Amino acid sequence: MAKKRQSFSKDFKAKVTLEALREESTIQEIAVKFDVHPNQNSQWKAQAIAGLVD
Repeated sequence: MAKKRQSFSKDFKAKVTLEALREESTIQEIAVKFDVHPNQNSQWKAQAIAGLVD
């Protein structure tokens, strides 16, 4: 049986991304804390930084 893809709310993404931007914890620690993949966490962080430039 196939696993259903997770979808995350904007509020959840913002919460995780803000924690990553603070750089008080590693990406791996944040990923474990919020139960998301570290690559997803890094991607959200990069998107947030790119959005700040615009």
